[in-house]
Amino acid sequence: MTDKLWGGRFTQKAAAWVDQFGASITFDQVMAQEDIEGSLAHVKMLGHTGILSQAEADQITSGLHALEQDLAAGKLHFTVADEDIHLNLEHMLTDKIGPVAGKLHTARSRNDQVATDLHLWLKHRLPEVLAAITNLQTVLLTQAETHAGTIMPGYTHLQHAQPITYGHYLLAYFSMLQRDYERFEFNQKHTDLLPLGSAALAGTTFPIDREFVAHELDFADLYHNSLDAVSDRDFALEFLSNAAILMQHLSRLAEELILWSSYEFNYIELADNFATGSSIMPQKKNPDFAELVRGKTGRAYGNLMQLLTVMKAIPLAYNKDMQEDKESVFDTYTTIMGSLDIFSGMMASLTVHEKRMAAATTNDFSNATELADYLAAKGIPFRQAHAIVGELVLQGIKTQTPLQEMSLETLQAANPAIEADVYAELSSEAAVNRRTSLGGTAVTNVQAEVVRGKKILAARA
Repeated sequence: MTDKLWGGRFTQKAAAWVDQFGASITFDQVMAQEDIEGSLAHVKMLGHTGILSQAEADQITSGLHALEQDLAAGKLHFTVADEDIHLNLEHMLTDKIGPVAGKLHTARSRNDQVATDLHLWLKHRLPEVLAAITNLQTVLLTQAETHAGTIMPGYTHLQHAQPITYGHYLLAYFSMLQRDYERFEFNQKHTDLLPLGSAALAGTTFPIDREFVAHELDFADLYHNSLDAVSDRDFALEFLSNAAILMQHLSRLAEELILWSSYEFNYIELADNFATGSSIMPQKKNPDFAELVRGKTGRAYGNLMQLLTVMKAIPLAYNKDMQEDKESVFDTYTTIMGSLDIFSGMMASLTVHEKRMAAATTNDFSNATELADYLAAKGIPFRQAHAIVGELVLQGIKTQTPLQEMSLETLQAANPAIEADVYAELSSEAAVNRRTSLGGTAVTNVQAEVVRGKKILAARA
């Protein structure tokens, strides 16, 4: 017989390398606190229902609290020989209080135990993710308010399109993060379900009280099907999916910061503590942290695909494949929390070169749409107006003359409907402030959206 806690029907020991391959303690030990919490609630229920005597329940509870104190003090030492966090802690508990520790596992399985641990672990950390998103949104909102009127080029296809404001640009990412927040917020609903009490897959013959345990662990609800309870990892997949989308948003922002801090754009400069130098080129100031976030996005994508692949063909109920569900979740949590913190500091401390941004809108013909709209307002069909302005732009490119610097005679030669009042509409400021449609870039709109954003954040307090 082996010396494993589950080894009664086995006659041979596995080789050490096989134990190493099958063990999860190297990574699932991060759930030690959650495993102890789940066990404390479970043993309290066992005493409450009379499945264990109160003396037995109290003895086990005291032992678990002692383990909890040892964990906080860094005194617990885990071993591959005990495979996972559950068996490691059960072995330690047995060393502390003797054979009565074995009664803790009454009416539960490692299948529902590990599912509970992962639910608890993520349940504890989703509020931290939401707080980190809120922190970055707060930074973006503050900067958007400061730069509500800072003119810059708006882009499509990475080509100058129309003038916008930097505040309007920042609010686009505020909106993306708002959707991220809502996705993680909803993720809490499916994480806040208790699997414990489902045992291996079919429930238990003991008269347990699952609602009691759910209350003790502050779960909003519990699984109503034992097969689903031990085999569901949708909550983890939702987390990884939400994180992948969040990282996509941060990666897009990172790309723009990288471009805009280059010599060619020079729209912004990152603070020194969010940049690095070159080992050989003294002039370099590299946006390494933005680049790292852009690169770490691949980790989040890969972790999502890893767990999707693990789960794609697993028959009900629990299978050992599902041991591979945790590292992706742990790694992605670390990745997104670090990325959100980096961006909060980076966005709050960067320098905006307002004059350079505004100057980039003066000779780029990004006011061409203003002239086309002007002609359309005079009753000229927009497609015809588009063609007229296109010819003027071509002429301006050849002569290196922006539309606002062309003479009235030149403009009227293109179309006599153009009058002297056109110049008031060709400035970047006018182009921005005329766009007062809901969601537009007008300064008044940006200011109103900042107020709305503040109300959204205040509602979370």
